[in-house]
This record gives sequence, C-alpha cells and structure tokens, in this order.
Amino acid sequence: MLKPQRLTTLDNDFRPQLDQLLAWDAVSNEMVTQTVRDILQNVRRHGDTALLDYTRQFDRRAIQNPQELIVSNERLQQALEGLDKTQREALEQAAERIRNYHDHQKQASWQYTEADGTMLGQQVTPLSKVGLYVPGGKAAYPSSVLMNALPAKVAGVDDIIMVVPTPDNVLNEMVLAAAAIAGVDKVFSIGGAQAIAALAYGTATVPRVDKIVGPGNIYVATAKSMVFGTVGIDMIAGPSEILVICDGQTDPDWIAKVMWLPLKVWYLVQSA
Repeated sequence: MLKPQRLTTLDNDFRPQLDQLLAWDAVSNEMVTQTVRDILQNVRRHGDTALLDYTRQFDRRAIQNPQELIVSNERLQQALEGLDKTQREALEQAAERIRNYHDHQKQASWQYTEADGTMLGQQVTPLSKVGLYVPGGKAAYPSSVLMNALPAKVAGVDDIIMVVPTPDNVLNEMVLAAAAIAGVDKVFSIGGAQAIAALAYGTATVPRVDKIVGPGNIYVATAKSMVFGTVGIDMIAGPSEILVICDGQTDPDWIAKVMWLPLKVWYLVQSA
C-alpha cells in the first residue's frame, strides 16, 4: 500500500520538501519530453493514421477507421437519459449554477469618442473553436466538462471540441452526459498527447482549435506546454491528488476546506 507523505509546517525542512513536491522537474523528465515530442510530430505529419495507431497502442482498441473516434450526439443523449434521477439532477443543478456565475462574469464590448475624434474602446470577441481535454481513464471528471464547456458557451464560442480517452473501449457515462448537458458540439474518443496534437494541428477528422483547456496526466500537460504558441492553453496543470485520512473525530468543515486546497501534495489530516 502506498504510504502518504506527511508534511508539517513546524519542521525546519518543510519549505524545501514542499518546493520539491511542487517542482515540475519532479514529475517531468527527458523520457516524457522526448516521447511527447515524437507523438506531436507524428500526428502533425500523419494525422488520422497516427491517431489510430496511438489509440490502438495506448487505449487497447481494435480500431480501423477514423470515424470510429467520433462519439455521436445521439450517444451523448443516450448517456444522459440513462442516468438515474439523482445523478442527472446533480449534473443539471451544477450546470445551472456554473452558467449563472459566468453570465455575471461575461464582458461586453464598448467604445467612446474623444473630443478630437479619437475612438477608443474594447472589442470582446469569442474564439471560434475551443478544445476541451477530459480525463477518461483511471480518473473521470464530469465536473471538468461542465466547468470548461459552459464558460465557453456563455462567452459565445462557436464550436467546443471535446476529447476523452476510452481505454479498452470503455466510455464513462457521466462524462458523456455532462457533455450533453453542457452542449458540447463534437466529441472524439482519443486521449493523451496525441489528442492534444490533433486539437493543436488538426487532422482530416479532428478540427484544429484556437485554445486547449482541461486537465490531464504528465504527458498531456507536457504536450500542452509544447503546443503553446501554436494554440492558446489555459495553464499547465500539475498533479492534484489529495488524500484525507480522518479518525472519526475530525471536524467535517476542516475536511471540506482541505479538499479544496489547490496544492499538489498529499494531505494527512488527524485530530489533535
């Protein structure tokens, strides 16, 4: 069993330990960098052919045609309708709250003319296409679908393209249902650095986007860092695993607060 690492602020070496955990070099290395670089170049040169090869290799799918990478809108709706009432209501309520928040955040264009005739202002124009990467392997986060797709919808983005890995041909129903609720326009069952490459460069099947958002593993994060400039990205997300261990006497408010801390460390919470 994996033994969690415990950090204590009272230790003299607390800060060096924390810095080491937060360091990008702690999880990224030359092997990852070279692997991602090769994948990006291969997809850029060979498009759908490379996507099929990597999907067979990494997701263990017997796939022959690029059209098999497409997840239809009908399939999204099927996933939504197949949820039980509680799950569907939870997703729909979350979607409504996220949408309402970003409605208030939305900026508008404005301009004015000075006395000498100079026109000044701000033009706010939504992006045409945005790519959303959603984990779908060991971890699946329907919340990341809602939190990335809905702000884009509110902003007026024309097309939201979602990519999600489907190892062993397994589709996560909650993720697909969230995509239906959020109004994602196109979904492709691809993941990893190859999915980032497809969104950044475009293939015959996957459209090229203006910006890529969403979390992923070290290969996805490294790929996003390498395509930045060719496309926009949201950020380089690091590991966010959080482990909370309680003994039954811990204040639940403390636990809830710890779970929201945006630190890339393992937490061990105990009552005094």
